[in-house]
Amino acid sequence: QVQLVESGGGLVQAGGSLRLSCAASGRTFSHYTTGWFRQAPGKEREFVAAISWTGGDTYYSDSVKGRFTISRDNAKNTVYLQMNSLEPEDTAVYYCAVRARGLSIATTSAAFGSWGQGTQVTVSS
Repeated sequence: QVQLVESGGGLVQAGGSLRLSCAASGRTFSHYTTGWFRQAPGKEREFVAAISWTGGDTYYSDSVKGRFTISRDNAKNTVYLQMNSLEPEDTAVYYCAVRARGLSIATTSAAFGSWGQGTQVTVSS
């Protein structure tokens, strides 16, 4: 079992930037495809971005494509989500999650088995 801890959330004005981090412990993180999801109040959890366990493949939702960048540093057991040009609609709790070892990128929350506790991102207009 891998344990995940998100950090880097906060309050930012529209147009600003934040970088979220997802730190892993417990297993060899480099074997896990990792995703970021978010959930706004009253809405379902939605896919944001994912990165393969090698880091060679990435995938983004249409709503963040061109603004957000997912990356990983396996030596530090950390996955990052760089968020630029933030909009009030990006306000949500952001979660990172991993798929079972060796599996490819997916975009549904059901495909991910381990989750962090989330970090709040609030974008003011």
